[in-house]
Amino acid sequence: MLMTKGQILIVEDDRSLAEVLDYNLRRDGYETLVANDGQEGLRQARVKGPDLVLLDLMLPLVDGLEVCRRLRADPVTRNMLVLMLTAKTEETDEVVGFSVGTDDYVAKPFSVKVLLERIRALLRRREGHASDDDVVVSQGVLVDRERHRVTIEEQPLDLTPSEFGLLEALVRQPGRVFSRSELIDAALGGDSLVLERTIDVHIRSLRKKMGPHAVLVETVRGIGYRFRDPASMN
Repeated sequence: MLMTKGQILIVEDDRSLAEVLDYNLRRDGYETLVANDGQEGLRQARVKGPDLVLLDLMLPLVDGLEVCRRLRADPVTRNMLVLMLTAKTEETDEVVGFSVGTDDYVAKPFSVKVLLERIRALLRRREGHASDDDVVVSQGVLVDRERHRVTIEEQPLDLTPSEFGLLEALVRQPGRVFSRSELIDAALGGDSLVLERTIDVHIRSLRKKMGPHAVLVETVRGIGYRFRDPASMN
């Protein structure tokens, strides 16, 4: 039996598009699941545990943004990769999508070839977490890449994959100033086609979850962000 590249859940109410996606993903070596409404998508995500969810924005019963919110709120599904599909193309829609934990965003109409590349990029980013130097600690913040786990003063933090990538990049080099484009490359992967202001959305969400330790993620006006250097506190 041939090994698959991973399991992908397609949540799309346009049945003809769902069939096209299903066919092309299977042909490219993925195992697929299909749901035609948000409620069924949530059920299959929780029961089947796919590696990635292709999520349409405009869905019956439960819309795509609410599906994404619930996926991120559920301990069983919070670390699943989510790539949102939408007919909307305005910048504000993209930012809203990322604010609820979407890992990438593709506007309709799109080429299947481009979509497959975006899927491969997301899965490569996830695979890249299994490398050397898996654990890094700074000022009470511990990032464990292998276990995809963050703790602050030994208390676990629930982060989306993108928030995890951002925090890891910052914590690994305290004091270094990252531009927004550098953070896209370091944390989201160079293949991610996202707006630089999307980083600001992720940082706001990350700071909120960090509570009092949010002050460790510093804004450098006109440039980007850095994780506070412990040496600067002496």
